[in-house]
Formats: sequence, C-alpha cells, structure tokens
Amino acid sequence: MPSIHEVAHLANVSSATASRALSRPEMVAPATRERVLSAARQLGYQPNILARSLRQGETRTIGLIVADILNPFHGQLAKGVQDVADKHGYTVFLFNSDEESEKERRAIETLRGHLPQGLIIEPTRSTRDHLKTLSNLAVVELDRVSGNPKATTITVDNLAGAKAGTRHLIEQGHTRIGMIVGQLDISTAIERHRGFQDALQEAGLPYHPELVLPGHHREDDGYRVAKHLLSLPKATRPTALFVGNNEMTVGAVLAARELGLQIPDDLSIVGFDDSRWAQTMYPPLTVVAQPAYELGAVACEHLIGLLGRPQSGLPAHVQLSTELIIRQSTGPPAPA
Repeated sequence: MPSIHEVAHLANVSSATASRALSRPEMVAPATRERVLSAARQLGYQPNILARSLRQGETRTIGLIVADILNPFHGQLAKGVQDVADKHGYTVFLFNSDEESEKERRAIETLRGHLPQGLIIEPTRSTRDHLKTLSNLAVVELDRVSGNPKATTITVDNLAGAKAGTRHLIEQGHTRIGMIVGQLDISTAIERHRGFQDALQEAGLPYHPELVLPGHHREDDGYRVAKHLLSLPKATRPTALFVGNNEMTVGAVLAARELGLQIPDDLSIVGFDDSRWAQTMYPPLTVVAQPAYELGAVACEHLIGLLGRPQSGLPAHVQLSTELIIRQSTGPPAPA
C-alpha cells in the first residue's frame, strides 16, 4: 500500500499538508487539496482510518443500537439514521439488542472501544444504568425513553395513536376489545396500554384485564396470546383485538386463521405499525402507522447537532404524530 509520504512527494507538499488535505480538507487551500487528492487517486492510496482515529482520539462514527433489526419497523429506523449520517460524512456502527439488556451492555462496551462521537439507542429496561458508562458521550434515545431526564428523545405520540385505534373499534360497535400489549417495562407499551384504557373510559366501556395480556414484541408472542384469547368461550372472548406492534399482529392473524375465524366477520384487528405485508395481506390490515424512517432521520440530525457542542439547557423531546389508516380488517361485531 502506498504511504502518505508517497502521496505528499507526488503532490509536492509536506506529509503534514497531505494528511490535512485528506482528513481536514477545510484547513487546506482548494488548489493544494485537489493536487493531494489527485495524487492519492493516482497511487491508489487508502488512509488508515483506525490509526488516524487513535491519534486524534475521535472518529467520524456514531453508534446505533436497535431492538430487533428483523422487524421492518426497526429496519426503517436504521435506514433513516444511516441516510442522514452518510449525508454528514459519518459512519454508523449498527448493533441489535434483541430486547436483551445483556446484549445491549455488550454493544455499548464494544462501541466504547471504537471511540464513537455519539450514540442513538432504542432503550431496553436497563439502558439508564448502561449509559452511566458513557457519561461524556452525546446520546439520543429513539422510539422509546429510558427515563433519563438528561436524554434527548425522539418518539411518536403512542398515547394518541392507541386511543385512535381503540376508538375506531368502539365506533364499529365493539364492546369486548382485547389487547396484546407488549412488555410493560418498555415506554412504548406503557403508553399504548394507557391510550387503550383511556379510549375505553371515554366511551364508558369497562376495562377487562383478562382480555389484556403482554407479549415480548415477537410474532410467536402475538400468536400465543391471541390463541388464548380467541379460544375463550364465545360469550366472553373479544370480538376485536388491538395489537401493540406489527410482529405480534402477524402472530394474531395466524392464530385467528388457525382457529377458523374470518377477519373482520368474526374478529376485527387493528395493529400498531404499518408495513408492506399489512397492505397486501387479505384483508388489508387497519393500522396505526408510525413515520419510522422519519424517526430515525430526525434522531440522527439531532445527534449530529449535539456533537462538538457543550451540553447546556434542557434536552430536546421531539414527538412525531401517528396516523390511523383504516383498511378492511375492521368492521361491526357479528350478531350475537
């Protein structure tokens, strides 16, 4: 591999100037910078980014820890972060926590060794403790919140979204509505559960705790909980389900089909999150849609805005809106 000294010799500049032209181009005259870049291209020079980072004590990298990269929602978050980071010249190190505190801890430890300039994280129940090891790092919490009062947070209005989805079922005439709620130690699940409860209370309907069960945000949890609820005696089982995320909604639909229930004739379903499969399944699914890509993009813009600036004043708390998209998976309950 050619060295920086060879690039400098060909460009007729000092090694220090050649290095600055490649790593800090704003510090070098345009004509000199172009001469160095031309020499580097001619020689096929590739800078040793790791060595440079160790010398400077920083990198143009940021960390991103998401809950489940196989979930299309989290994939869209990551895409939004990646695109904005690319625009600003940053590289993203992506980690997947699988909703597990220990995996999150290991990801944070790995990141520390790569000298990131900032971190975007979708919190688990232990994030607040884990972030104590990164006290000097700019951090933005995405989609969820850990309860850290100093954290910048980028979320959606889960409360309003859940109320809108539940209210739609009530307007269809449903009075026995079940919910597959997600982990109730995660802020999104807590807020969506509260919105579900508020919608029932505002409509004067009772809350049936036996029809509200948690899952761990995965397809098999949605299937397991839905099968239990839909196997109850006909007089006590729910005529509609509000499901807390898209993966659990897949499981709920599979359980309903396995039990021979027709959607929406025998069961109405509203899911939280939109996706291509929700639009193309039969019948198309009514959903509370989140601007997933925009969430990731906004989070990355805020993080980059924090880099290199002293932390002062109150942290930002950005909350984006959801949208109820009514399709064909909801309708009136079947006659008694």
